Amino acid sequence: MSDDLDLLAVNTIRTLAIDAVEQANSGHPGTPMALAPLGYALFTRHLAHDPAEPEWSDRDRFVLSAGHASMLLYALLHLTGYDLPLEEIRRFRQLHSATPGHPEHFETPGVDMTTGPLGQGVGSAVGMALAERLLAARFNRPGHEIVNHRTWVIASDGDVMEGVASEAASLAGHLGLDKLVVVYDDNRITLSGPANDSLSEDVVARFAAYGWRTLDVEDVNDLAELDTVLKQAASPDGRPTLIRYPSTIGFGSPNKADSYKAHGSPLGADEVAATKRNLGWSYDEPFTVPEEVRRLTDQRERGGQAHDEWRRRFERYRGEHPDLAAEYERLMAGRLPDGWDTDLPTFDSGDALATRKASGAALNAIAPHMPELFGGSADLSTSNNTDIDDGGLVTRERFDARNLNYGVREHAMAAAMNGLALHGGVRPFAGTFLTFTDYLRPSLRLACLMGLPVIYVMTHDSIGLGEDGPTHQPIEHLAALRAIPGLHVLRPADARETVGAWRHAVSRTDGPTLLALSRQDLPVLERTSADAVERGAYVVAGGDRDADVVLVATGSEVALAVAAAEELAGRDVAATVVSMPSWELFADQDDDYQEAILPADVPVLSVEAATSFGWSRWADDSVAIDGFGASAPAADLFELFGFTPEAVAEAALDLVED
Repeated sequence: MSDDLDLLAVNTIRTLAIDAVEQANSGHPGTPMALAPLGYALFTRHLAHDPAEPEWSDRDRFVLSAGHASMLLYALLHLTGYDLPLEEIRRFRQLHSATPGHPEHFETPGVDMTTGPLGQGVGSAVGMALAERLLAARFNRPGHEIVNHRTWVIASDGDVMEGVASEAASLAGHLGLDKLVVVYDDNRITLSGPANDSLSEDVVARFAAYGWRTLDVEDVNDLAELDTVLKQAASPDGRPTLIRYPSTIGFGSPNKADSYKAHGSPLGADEVAATKRNLGWSYDEPFTVPEEVRRLTDQRERGGQAHDEWRRRFERYRGEHPDLAAEYERLMAGRLPDGWDTDLPTFDSGDALATRKASGAALNAIAPHMPELFGGSADLSTSNNTDIDDGGLVTRERFDARNLNYGVREHAMAAAMNGLALHGGVRPFAGTFLTFTDYLRPSLRLACLMGLPVIYVMTHDSIGLGEDGPTHQPIEHLAALRAIPGLHVLRPADARETVGAWRHAVSRTDGPTLLALSRQDLPVLERTSADAVERGAYVVAGGDRDADVVLVATGSEVALAVAAAEELAGRDVAATVVSMPSWELFADQDDDYQEAILPADVPVLSVEAATSFGWSRWADDSVAIDGFGASAPAADLFELFGFTPEAVAEAALDLVED
């Protein structure tokens, strides 16, 4: 340390982490103890932030990808002046505290992202850094840099082992995101033992191969060296930066330092006492913050001055570019523009159009009114119809564009979308095949947990994709996605419902929406409605007299259900056909509406070319696929698996007769 007061501040961070984990009898003390010098230097000398206003739009973003080290972040937030009182540190990992076991966005002031699943922080930080570049390209003008900040990440050895981090790092290097800095905590320890039991490659060389600048810290306890390296990292050179930080986990612990025993368990009372003696900590009471440390670490004045200076610059910007300033404020507030949905396409009954193509039409009707819409796909834009016409393609030389080829990196794509949404000012959407949601599910789950309004455009939604076969034909995916709290899954019946699905997805601000879309053409039905999509389910055929059976279907099977109802009518059986584009939206309707659509005293048959799992909530029986598909033309597959009007009618008759 450069002086005794610096050392006292660093040890305050360490002892707060030790005491919080000990009192909770749960947590990870070792990494905060190791990273305390880095956290102290970064938060008090290098990070642009305003503790009094944590949502300042041009602040630096900080992501603790190693979310198990949450007490490092909580100690730093408390000491630098965020609204995180010491009492919340004492309540670490307790019910309704502001200091949960892993950092949670919206739960704690100053936490820019929910982290914990390793690798996710690195992936989303790439999205944050990308958002900064996109907004800078759009809004900055000569003499007016209103968007100019960095994204800082602390990542563990576990983070760099995860595939999502590798995918995202490759993308960041490809794009040259030079305001992204990842500090790699190379402590050589994992939860189960030495890291070299499972990790032997040269991680630094790997990142260099991705196109990253790589820096090293020799002595992690030398603040002067840390300052020098962090300043160098903050000076862009056209590449993202990886800093290797060779720390000692559990630093200061006489018996557990440099051991997996310091990773995921409290030190224990005896070791706590021994560690504090070893660190030269002279205070008897736990959770002690010396007043001189509090004065030293408080960043409210420094952060407020930086924020005020930015405000003055923004007002000068507003004077010269009032329209741009107003638009920037709208975007950062997350407000939709007036008239964003005025030009949505309409479709005539009897037309035939794949819902993926209708989706592309809806997207390109919205995009001119919503410049914040930014999208791409995992190398499938022409199949997913996710290109914004005339939107250009983002490259390392060009960020004034609206389309991005994420490459075959589904997981990094979804993680980056989270970062784009968390940053603000960008409304992300992206696509792949529905079956490949398996590759991105952890990031999608985090989007639900954080309530991020991202949009997933998932096409090729059933055996209707045909010859590509069972590897590409989703079966269990709709059920699995519907099981995730907070996700709205919409499978529109035709082009008209697809427009309604896009309207819902864009207008929703409290969580993600997933569109499941067909590869094959579907007829536009007589009674479908874009507006009715918001109800989740509604009648599209029959209903003019008491029904003997209700056929409830989604997506491409709605037209099939209509044909089956006509078949039943020829047998003097009255069938009402219900299109249910969204289970979640229907579940939100009141009991009277649900009873009107699916009467309790009428048998209900569900028709969906996917697993029957979950349909028992709405239906008495199901026409479904509870195995895998096959490789053949789509028409042959629908016949093979019983998705014909005659087969559905027979299943309905069986249900009625029962």
